[in-house]
Amino acid sequence: MTVDDTGSGTGVHPAPDGEPGRDAHAEPEENPLALRLEQLILGAERRYTPFQAARSAGVSMELASRFWRAMGFADIGQAKALTEADVLALRRLAGLVEAGLLSEAMAVQVARSTGQTTARLAEWQIDSFLEGLTEPPEPGMTRTEVTYPLVELLLPELEEFLIYVWRRQLAAATGRVVQAADDEEMVDRRLAVGFADLVGFTRLTRRMEEEELGELVEAFETTAADLVAAHGGRLIKTLGDEVLFAADDAGTAAEIALRLIETMANDETMPELRVGIAFGTVTTRMGDVFGTTVNLASRLTSIAPRDAVLVDGAFAEELIRTTEAPASETEAAEAAAAAEKEGKEPPSYRFALQPMWQRPVRGLGVIEPWLLTRRDGMT
Repeated sequence: MTVDDTGSGTGVHPAPDGEPGRDAHAEPEENPLALRLEQLILGAERRYTPFQAARSAGVSMELASRFWRAMGFADIGQAKALTEADVLALRRLAGLVEAGLLSEAMAVQVARSTGQTTARLAEWQIDSFLEGLTEPPEPGMTRTEVTYPLVELLLPELEEFLIYVWRRQLAAATGRVVQAADDEEMVDRRLAVGFADLVGFTRLTRRMEEEELGELVEAFETTAADLVAAHGGRLIKTLGDEVLFAADDAGTAAEIALRLIETMANDETMPELRVGIAFGTVTTRMGDVFGTTVNLASRLTSIAPRDAVLVDGAFAEELIRTTEAPASETEAAEAAAAAEKEGKEPPSYRFALQPMWQRPVRGLGVIEPWLLTRRDGMT
């Protein structure tokens, strides 16, 4: 076994076959600080091989391996690299299956979704957070001399904060589920789905230094995440130059889209933006969204003008149905005249819709996009 200095998995991987003078089953000679950091973070020493861990947890080696891989960790042969916490995790997942609370497939899915989410979080914390904080404060000091005490101080605080945020997110997600009209809607729901895409990003990658490009992407993702959350939407994922968001109603999604366009247009350091939104049935899996509605939103984004928002017919209909936008300015004028005649307040439409030319879209047939804007004086 050799030490894996990438920070992934358990920190060990098989040695190259045929390496002279090495016993393929010998314990690795590892950096003492790396071992101390691992023990600090995991809270326990290495005690078990995968086979021993599976046996102690009372699960088959096959199931233990499925859980392990689902969490995103590499096979480690029979290295003694697992701790009591690994045994407990296996026992808990297997216990949920035995109790009938989860199917085996669902337990593996739980392991996979948790592993994927936390892997990204851990990589970000190391790359962007700890890396900066562990710069040696004085000449002659090594980063390793700074890392251990810093992790020792941060670990309990970050752990508590992670649990707090997870509980908050779980409460919000549960609330959305129990408000669903029926069981089918819990999985296949009607949502507004939008993509926001930086224009000309590929050209930027050829002109900008890597560090500058990274800062631009981070600024874009941060701005988008803040705006989506502040106005009641959910950021599904970020894809570098593109973000995918969703909202339970068309009015919320429209406000988010226009705020994104307006905010980016007022920032001279940012490229132009385009947004496409569609409304309809969406399948949700592991925090992501799939289906024709998502594909349509993506296509609308690709044909949207710079600094503009294109929406599909179903989204436009939903805005009209909820009186967020008039079908036309003629209708708006007629509604205002009728309200005045009856001594009532006229409808306070927030948005305006302008039908665009019909066009064929690959895989989706002919669609009629609508240009979404604010009505004069509505902010």
